[in-house]
Amino acid sequence: MPLTIRAAVTPAEGAPFDLRDVTLDDPRPDEILVRIAGVGLCHTDLVARDGGMRAAFPALFGHEGAGVVERVGAGVTKVTPGDHVVLTFNSCGQCPRCAALEPSYCVDRNAYNYAGRRPDGDALVTDAGAPIHANFFGQSSFATHAIANERNTVRIDKAMPLDLAGALGCGIQTGAGAVMRSLSCEAGSSIVIIGGGSVGLAAVIGARLQGCGPIIVIEPHAVRRDLARELGATHALAIGEEGQVRALMPLGVDYVLDTSGVPGAFAHAPDYLRSRGTFGFLGVPPMAQADAALPGSLRQVMGGGFTYRGIVEGDSDPDAFIPELVAHHLAGRLPIDRFTRVYPLSAINDAVHDQETGVCVKACLKP
Repeated sequence: MPLTIRAAVTPAEGAPFDLRDVTLDDPRPDEILVRIAGVGLCHTDLVARDGGMRAAFPALFGHEGAGVVERVGAGVTKVTPGDHVVLTFNSCGQCPRCAALEPSYCVDRNAYNYAGRRPDGDALVTDAGAPIHANFFGQSSFATHAIANERNTVRIDKAMPLDLAGALGCGIQTGAGAVMRSLSCEAGSSIVIIGGGSVGLAAVIGARLQGCGPIIVIEPHAVRRDLARELGATHALAIGEEGQVRALMPLGVDYVLDTSGVPGAFAHAPDYLRSRGTFGFLGVPPMAQADAALPGSLRQVMGGGFTYRGIVEGDSDPDAFIPELVAHHLAGRLPIDRFTRVYPLSAINDAVHDQETGVCVKACLKP
């Protein structure tokens, strides 16, 4: 039987989230019903809320869910009821990128993550019989329950707190993965990380785990600069202090990673790089700047032998990387609780305000 769930629905583009009862369809033979125990609030959810992901409205977002498996379809073998899981992005499992264990670059990722319905076009969530744009990242987890698939469901150690675990499904794996997987930063390599939000702080931790040094963070908020230092950054610079990068590293750094998505923030990235350096970028830009040009002239990029690297989800293979991140957290090496605050799902609009104004770095929501 379809299930009545409580969900934070976005009724119109840019509108505040609205808590309401909606209907979640029965899981199909290849689907999994998860009771959500925690879901991260990600910048991408807010970009989607504001129309940046071409969503139809009303819509149900949320793509960093974690919880307990309640039911599985007849064809599901990966998890069983009672398992603790993290939900992440979905993928087809059949294209060349998926076969190469690079599912974040799945050729059908739009259909599996952003279309608002199941890949076959059927609705997943309805409100009074009318379809809601859902199945966001294969889950739509701003709710008490979500339906996911084997491809985007990862079983985790039950010692991991579920109210925090969802953050691993996108933001944390993106930041840490950008350093540990996408760039594969070598021990002793130098890095500038632009932005000290949750993704940037995860990148700092990833750089520390990789043995990078120096690790230089550029971040406007003093509290986040302090956090960055506590989590492993060797230097944390305010806006206006970027010139110190060359003072610290006269020949430039090996890597620059932008986590902000703000063109003005990474405009000088090529100036920080040493010869043959790499600029990685993963931040989702504001809608008005979505088509902004990358920094650096052709002559500068070619003359420096620079590599520009777009990054999606930290190049994560979630089945391998999310359990690795859980193990790091449980061992004290990935202390995401240091920059995470848990809110009830009913306070989602307060959580958005606090995250956007810097009151908290990372909000997680508990239905």
